[in-house]
Amino acid sequence: MKSSRLVSILLLLQTRGRMTAAQLAEELEVSVRTVYRDVEALHAAGVPLYGDAGHAGGYRLLDGYRTRLTGLTAGEAEALFLSGAPGPAAELGLGSVLAAAQLKVRAALPAELRAHADRISGRFHLDAPGWYADADEAPYLPAVADAVWNSRVLHVLYRRWREPTDVERRLEPYGLVLKAGRWYVVAGPGPRTFRVDQILELAASDEEFTRPEAFDLGMYWDAYQRDFHERLHRAEALVRLAPGTRLTGAAAAAVEADGRTDNHGWTVATVPIESVDRAHDEFLRLGAAIEVLQPQELRARIAATVTALARTYA
Repeated sequence: MKSSRLVSILLLLQTRGRMTAAQLAEELEVSVRTVYRDVEALHAAGVPLYGDAGHAGGYRLLDGYRTRLTGLTAGEAEALFLSGAPGPAAELGLGSVLAAAQLKVRAALPAELRAHADRISGRFHLDAPGWYADADEAPYLPAVADAVWNSRVLHVLYRRWREPTDVERRLEPYGLVLKAGRWYVVAGPGPRTFRVDQILELAASDEEFTRPEAFDLGMYWDAYQRDFHERLHRAEALVRLAPGTRLTGAAAAAVEADGRTDNHGWTVATVPIESVDRAHDEFLRLGAAIEVLQPQELRARIAATVTALARTYA
Protein backbone atom coordinates (compact mmCIF):
# COMPACT_ATOMS: atom_id res chain seq x y z
CA MET A 1 0.00 0.00 0.00
CA LYS A 2 1.16 3.53 -0.71
CA SER A 3 0.75 4.74 2.89
CA SER A 4 3.01 1.99 4.28
CA ARG A 5 5.53 2.66 1.50
CA LEU A 6 5.69 6.34 2.43
CA VAL A 7 6.37 5.41 6.05
CA SER A 8 9.09 3.00 4.86
CA ILE A 9 10.79 5.80 2.90
CA LEU A 10 10.79 8.01 5.99
CA LEU A 11 12.22 5.26 8.19
CA LEU A 12 14.89 4.34 5.64
CA LEU A 13 16.06 7.94 5.33
CA GLN A 14 15.90 8.39 9.09
CA THR A 15 18.10 5.36 9.78
CA ARG A 16 20.45 5.41 6.80
CA GLY A 17 20.76 9.06 5.96
CA ARG A 18 21.10 10.06 2.30
CA MET A 19 19.75 7.56 -0.26
CA THR A 20 19.30 7.86 -4.01
CA ALA A 21 16.01 7.18 -5.78
CA ALA A 22 17.53 4.03 -7.26
CA GLN A 23 18.55 2.77 -3.81
CA LEU A 24 15.09 3.45 -2.41
CA ALA A 25 13.48 1.71 -5.38
CA GLU A 26 15.64 -1.37 -4.91
CA GLU A 27 14.95 -1.50 -1.18
CA LEU A 28 11.18 -1.11 -1.62
CA GLU A 29 11.02 -3.27 -4.78
CA VAL A 30 9.28 -0.58 -6.83
CA SER A 31 10.25 1.51 -9.85
CA VAL A 32 12.29 4.71 -9.65
CA ARG A 33 9.31 6.55 -11.10
CA THR A 34 7.20 5.34 -8.14
CA VAL A 35 9.82 6.70 -5.73
CA TYR A 36 9.66 10.09 -7.45
CA ARG A 37 5.87 10.16 -7.00
CA ASP A 38 6.16 9.11 -3.35
CA VAL A 39 8.72 11.84 -2.65
CA GLU A 40 6.37 14.43 -4.19
CA ALA A 41 3.58 13.14 -1.93
CA LEU A 42 5.79 13.50 1.14
CA HIS A 43 6.69 17.05 0.09
CA ALA A 44 3.00 17.86 -0.28
CA ALA A 45 2.37 16.50 3.22
CA GLY A 46 4.93 18.92 4.67
CA VAL A 47 7.73 16.44 5.38
CA PRO A 48 11.10 18.30 5.38
CA LEU A 49 12.63 16.12 2.69
CA TYR A 50 15.04 17.45 0.08
CA GLY A 51 17.21 16.06 -2.66
CA ASP A 52 20.62 16.91 -4.07
CA ALA A 53 21.61 16.39 -7.68
CA GLY A 54 24.93 15.04 -8.87
CA HIS A 55 27.07 11.97 -8.31
CA ALA A 56 26.94 12.23 -4.50
CA GLY A 57 23.33 13.35 -4.47
CA GLY A 58 20.22 11.72 -3.12
CA TYR A 59 17.30 12.34 -0.79
CA ARG A 60 17.64 13.10 2.91
CA LEU A 61 15.57 14.45 5.78
CA LEU A 62 16.20 17.79 7.41
CA ASP A 63 18.59 17.35 10.34
CA GLY A 64 16.70 16.70 13.57
CA TYR A 65 13.51 15.46 11.91
CA ARG A 66 12.29 12.21 13.45
CA THR A 67 9.21 10.16 12.71
CA ARG A 68 7.02 8.74 15.48
CA LEU A 69 5.99 5.09 15.78
CA THR A 70 2.42 5.76 14.71
CA GLY A 71 3.20 4.03 11.39
CA LEU A 72 3.41 0.59 13.02
CA THR A 73 0.66 -1.91 12.28
CA ALA A 74 -0.72 -4.25 14.94
CA GLY A 75 1.21 -7.16 13.45
CA GLU A 76 4.45 -5.18 13.37
CA ALA A 77 4.07 -4.15 17.01
CA GLU A 78 3.45 -7.78 17.99
CA ALA A 79 6.46 -9.01 16.01
CA LEU A 80 8.66 -6.32 17.56
CA PHE A 81 7.99 -7.55 21.09
CA LEU A 82 8.11 -11.22 20.07
CA SER A 83 11.59 -10.74 18.56
CA GLY A 84 13.02 -9.39 21.80
CA ALA A 85 13.97 -12.74 23.31
CA PRO A 86 14.77 -12.07 27.00
CA GLY A 87 16.77 -15.28 27.50
CA PRO A 88 19.49 -14.69 24.89
CA ALA A 89 19.62 -10.99 25.73
CA ALA A 90 20.24 -11.80 29.39
CA GLU A 91 22.99 -14.28 28.45
CA LEU A 92 24.71 -11.51 26.51
CA GLY A 93 24.47 -9.19 29.51
CA LEU A 94 21.81 -7.07 27.79
CA GLY A 95 18.73 -8.08 29.77
CA SER A 96 18.25 -4.70 31.45
CA VAL A 97 19.03 -2.88 28.20
CA LEU A 98 16.36 -4.86 26.34
CA ALA A 99 13.82 -4.18 29.08
CA ALA A 100 14.56 -0.44 28.96
CA ALA A 101 14.29 -0.37 25.16
CA GLN A 102 10.96 -2.21 25.19
CA LEU A 103 9.67 0.18 27.84
CA LYS A 104 10.55 3.17 25.66
CA VAL A 105 8.99 1.63 22.55
CA ARG A 106 5.87 0.69 24.50
CA ALA A 107 5.53 4.26 25.79
CA ALA A 108 5.75 5.63 22.23
CA LEU A 109 3.09 3.29 20.84
CA PRO A 110 -0.51 4.39 20.43
CA ALA A 111 -2.87 2.87 23.00
CA GLU A 112 -4.35 0.24 20.70
CA LEU A 113 -0.92 -1.01 19.58
CA ARG A 114 0.30 -0.98 23.17
CA ALA A 115 -2.44 -3.48 23.98
CA HIS A 116 -1.28 -5.74 21.14
CA ALA A 117 2.31 -5.58 22.42
CA ASP A 118 1.25 -6.42 25.97
CA ARG A 119 -0.79 -9.36 24.71
CA ILE A 120 2.08 -10.85 22.71
CA SER A 121 4.45 -10.54 25.69
CA GLY A 122 1.97 -12.35 27.92
CA ARG A 123 1.14 -15.17 25.51
CA PHE A 124 4.45 -16.17 23.92
CA HIS A 125 7.66 -17.23 25.62
CA LEU A 126 10.76 -18.31 23.68
CA ASP A 127 12.86 -21.15 25.13
CA ALA A 128 15.49 -22.29 22.61
CA PRO A 129 17.20 -25.35 24.18
CA GLY A 130 15.77 -28.83 23.68
CA TRP A 131 14.04 -30.87 26.39
CA TYR A 132 16.68 -33.55 26.76
CA ALA A 133 19.78 -31.41 26.93
CA ASP A 134 21.08 -29.35 29.82
CA ALA A 135 21.74 -25.72 29.04
CA ASP A 136 25.37 -25.13 28.09
CA GLU A 137 27.13 -22.86 30.53
CA ALA A 138 29.14 -20.20 28.70
CA PRO A 139 30.64 -17.95 31.39
CA TYR A 140 32.73 -16.02 28.84
CA LEU A 141 29.79 -15.15 26.59
CA PRO A 142 29.48 -11.48 27.72
CA ALA A 143 33.23 -10.98 27.21
CA VAL A 144 33.05 -12.53 23.74
CA ALA A 145 30.05 -10.34 22.89
CA ASP A 146 31.94 -7.24 24.03
CA ALA A 147 34.90 -8.20 21.83
CA VAL A 148 32.56 -8.74 18.86
CA TRP A 149 31.00 -5.32 19.36
CA ASN A 150 34.30 -3.47 19.82
CA SER A 151 36.40 -5.46 17.30
CA ARG A 152 38.90 -6.56 19.95
CA VAL A 153 41.20 -9.57 19.67
CA LEU A 154 40.73 -12.43 22.14
CA HIS A 155 43.29 -14.95 23.36
CA VAL A 156 41.56 -18.13 24.53
CA LEU A 157 42.26 -21.64 25.74
CA TYR A 158 39.85 -23.75 23.71
CA ARG A 159 38.77 -27.38 24.13
CA ARG A 160 38.22 -29.29 20.89
CA TRP A 161 37.24 -32.91 20.26
CA ARG A 162 40.55 -34.20 18.80
CA GLU A 163 44.01 -34.42 20.30
CA PRO A 164 45.50 -32.25 21.60
CA THR A 165 42.17 -31.29 23.10
CA ASP A 166 43.16 -28.04 24.84
CA VAL A 167 44.72 -25.51 22.48
CA GLU A 168 45.50 -21.80 22.57
CA ARG A 169 43.88 -19.65 19.91
CA ARG A 170 43.99 -16.01 18.86
CA LEU A 171 40.50 -14.99 17.75
CA GLU A 172 39.21 -12.01 15.79
CA PRO A 173 35.50 -12.36 16.66
CA TYR A 174 33.27 -11.32 13.75
CA GLY A 175 29.90 -12.32 15.18
CA LEU A 176 27.83 -14.53 17.49
CA VAL A 177 25.22 -17.11 16.49
CA LEU A 178 22.65 -18.78 18.75
CA LYS A 179 21.74 -22.23 17.39
CA ALA A 180 19.42 -24.60 19.29
CA GLY A 181 20.30 -23.01 22.63
CA ARG A 182 24.05 -23.08 22.00
CA TRP A 183 26.23 -20.03 21.29
CA TYR A 184 28.89 -20.04 18.56
CA VAL A 185 31.43 -17.34 17.78
CA VAL A 186 32.55 -16.90 14.18
CA ALA A 187 36.11 -15.61 14.23
CA GLY A 188 39.01 -14.90 11.94
CA PRO A 189 41.38 -15.61 10.51
CA GLY A 190 39.50 -17.99 8.25
CA PRO A 191 36.86 -17.42 9.43
CA ARG A 192 36.18 -20.45 11.64
CA THR A 193 33.43 -21.40 14.06
CA PHE A 194 33.96 -22.03 17.79
CA ARG A 195 31.58 -23.09 20.55
CA VAL A 196 31.56 -20.42 23.24
CA ASP A 197 30.92 -22.96 26.01
CA GLN A 198 34.18 -24.72 25.08
CA ILE A 199 36.28 -21.66 25.91
CA LEU A 200 38.15 -22.66 29.09
CA GLU A 201 40.09 -19.44 29.62
CA LEU A 202 39.84 -16.02 28.02
CA ALA A 203 42.07 -12.96 28.00
CA ALA A 204 40.81 -9.79 26.34
CA SER A 205 43.34 -7.45 24.75
CA ASP A 206 43.47 -3.87 23.56
CA GLU A 207 44.47 -5.04 20.09
CA GLU A 208 41.86 -4.10 17.50
CA PHE A 209 41.16 -5.89 14.24
CA THR A 210 39.39 -4.85 11.06
CA ARG A 211 36.30 -6.87 10.26
CA PRO A 212 36.23 -7.72 6.52
CA GLU A 213 33.78 -5.41 4.79
CA ALA A 214 32.48 -8.20 2.58
CA PHE A 215 31.80 -10.57 5.50
CA ASP A 216 28.08 -11.34 5.99
CA LEU A 217 27.33 -13.34 9.15
CA GLY A 218 24.00 -14.72 7.89
CA MET A 219 25.46 -15.86 4.57
CA TYR A 220 28.48 -17.41 6.30
CA TRP A 221 26.27 -19.37 8.72
CA ASP A 222 24.04 -20.68 5.93
CA ALA A 223 27.10 -21.90 4.01
CA TYR A 224 28.62 -23.36 7.20
CA GLN A 225 25.46 -25.38 7.90
CA ARG A 226 25.32 -26.70 4.33
CA ASP A 227 28.95 -27.77 4.51
CA PHE A 228 28.38 -29.35 7.93
CA HIS A 229 25.52 -31.52 6.67
CA GLU A 230 27.47 -32.50 3.56
CA ARG A 231 30.40 -33.64 5.73
CA LEU A 232 28.07 -35.25 8.24
CA HIS A 233 26.54 -37.79 5.86
CA ARG A 234 29.42 -39.35 3.95
CA ALA A 235 28.04 -42.89 3.69
CA GLU A 236 24.78 -44.56 2.69
CA ALA A 237 22.65 -47.49 3.83
CA LEU A 238 20.00 -49.46 1.98
CA VAL A 239 17.07 -50.10 4.33
CA ARG A 240 13.53 -51.53 4.44
CA LEU A 241 10.96 -49.73 6.56
CA ALA A 242 7.72 -51.20 7.89
CA PRO A 243 4.52 -49.36 6.91
CA GLY A 244 4.13 -46.18 8.96
CA THR A 245 7.78 -46.08 10.07
CA ARG A 246 9.35 -42.66 9.76
CA LEU A 247 12.96 -41.56 9.85
CA THR A 248 14.14 -38.02 10.59
CA GLY A 249 16.30 -35.34 8.98
CA ALA A 250 18.20 -36.13 5.78
CA ALA A 251 17.18 -39.80 5.94
CA ALA A 252 13.50 -38.86 5.93
CA ALA A 253 14.05 -36.60 2.92
CA ALA A 254 15.79 -39.45 1.07
CA VAL A 255 12.89 -41.83 1.76
CA GLU A 256 10.42 -39.20 0.58
CA ALA A 257 12.37 -38.58 -2.63
CA ASP A 258 13.48 -42.08 -3.64
CA GLY A 259 11.61 -44.63 -1.52
CA ARG A 260 9.78 -47.46 -3.31
CA THR A 261 7.27 -49.98 -1.96
CA ASP A 262 8.08 -53.71 -2.23
CA ASN A 263 5.67 -56.62 -2.55
CA HIS A 264 5.17 -56.78 1.22
CA GLY A 265 4.23 -53.11 1.62
CA TRP A 266 7.58 -52.12 3.10
CA THR A 267 9.46 -49.06 1.83
CA VAL A 268 12.94 -49.63 0.39
CA ALA A 269 15.26 -46.64 0.19
CA THR A 270 18.89 -45.60 0.20
CA VAL A 271 19.47 -43.13 3.05
CA PRO A 272 22.53 -41.07 4.10
CA ILE A 273 24.29 -42.04 7.32
CA GLU A 274 27.04 -40.36 9.32
CA SER A 275 28.89 -43.57 10.19
CA VAL A 276 28.30 -47.25 10.89
CA ASP A 277 28.48 -46.62 14.64
CA ARG A 278 25.97 -43.77 14.58
CA ALA A 279 23.59 -45.58 12.21
CA HIS A 280 23.77 -48.71 14.40
CA ASP A 281 22.53 -46.73 17.40
CA GLU A 282 19.87 -44.79 15.49
CA PHE A 283 18.40 -47.76 13.60
CA LEU A 284 18.26 -50.00 16.69
CA ARG A 285 15.79 -47.58 18.23
CA LEU A 286 13.29 -48.57 15.54
CA GLY A 287 13.44 -52.23 16.55
CA ALA A 288 11.82 -54.64 14.10
CA ALA A 289 10.37 -51.79 12.04
CA ILE A 290 13.59 -51.48 10.02
CA GLU A 291 15.86 -53.93 8.21
CA VAL A 292 19.31 -52.90 7.02
CA LEU A 293 20.20 -54.52 3.69
CA GLN A 294 23.50 -52.73 3.01
CA PRO A 295 26.28 -52.13 3.91
CA GLN A 296 27.08 -55.59 5.17
CA GLU A 297 29.20 -54.22 8.02
CA LEU A 298 26.23 -52.32 9.45
CA ARG A 299 23.88 -55.26 8.96
CA ALA A 300 26.31 -57.60 10.77
CA ARG A 301 26.75 -55.11 13.65
CA ILE A 302 23.01 -54.85 14.22
CA ALA A 303 22.58 -58.63 13.93
CA ALA A 304 25.27 -59.18 16.56
CA THR A 305 23.63 -56.69 18.92
CA VAL A 306 20.19 -58.25 18.46
CA THR A 307 21.63 -61.73 19.10
CA ALA A 308 23.29 -60.50 22.30
CA LEU A 309 20.03 -58.90 23.43
CA ALA A 310 18.15 -62.13 22.75
CA ARG A 311 20.59 -64.04 24.93
CA THR A 312 20.27 -61.45 27.68
CA TYR A 313 16.47 -61.60 27.73
CA ALA A 314 16.09 -65.34 27.04
